[in-house]
Amino acid sequence: MKAFVICGGKGTRLRPYTEKMPKPMLPVQGKPILQHILEHLRSAGITDITLFVGYLRQDIKDYFGDGKRFGLKISYSEEDEERGTAGAILHAKKPTETFLVTMGDHLTNISLKEMLAEHRKSGCIATMAVKEHHTKIEYGVIRTGKGGKVEEFQEKPVLMHKINTGIYMLEPEIFNYIKEKEDFARNVFPRLLSSGKCISTYVLSGYWQDIGNVEEYESVKGTGKP
Repeated sequence: MKAFVICGGKGTRLRPYTEKMPKPMLPVQGKPILQHILEHLRSAGITDITLFVGYLRQDIKDYFGDGKRFGLKISYSEEDEERGTAGAILHAKKPTETFLVTMGDHLTNISLKEMLAEHRKSGCIATMAVKEHHTKIEYGVIRTGKGGKVEEFQEKPVLMHKINTGIYMLEPEIFNYIKEKEDFARNVFPRLLSSGKCISTYVLSGYWQDIGNVEEYESVKGTGKP
């Protein structure tokens, strides 16, 4: 299976850490975030990888090279302006079979083999890895009905949602639904649904931690886990 790793963003929410270093190269437990991701892909038997690089790209290219010393075959797609998570892959050689797209700024132990099996079983063009997320509301929540009368009251409820982790199994047909400078979540997946196509989900039961801001990074940089 081919894997595309999106790692070209500027990481502005992680400044000052990213002023002189691209986000995927920030160290966690002694090695870059991106190395954790690539080693996880290799453990799942995925060794053919394209990195989509932009901001401070040479740091990434110098460290990973052609991937040989990591047991991988790495190629690069370079961009001088951000093309979006979906628009970026328009500029790579298109796979002819199921492929993986993942972001270059998280830590996870997701079972990609299980996800692939679920994706194939679904028959959908896309499968999105999701994680259960609980949000505690610090106030009493009221539902009103006719005339503003209270029909239901919940004191500080905990709401459960499934959130997008930015890990996708995709079929080559997905390229028919992508335009330049688009994101999967904002543009492509809504277009799939409006076209009557299905999107499946795989519930990630292990750990997953986004590293999008300073607080999230500082919580994991010495541990390698959330």
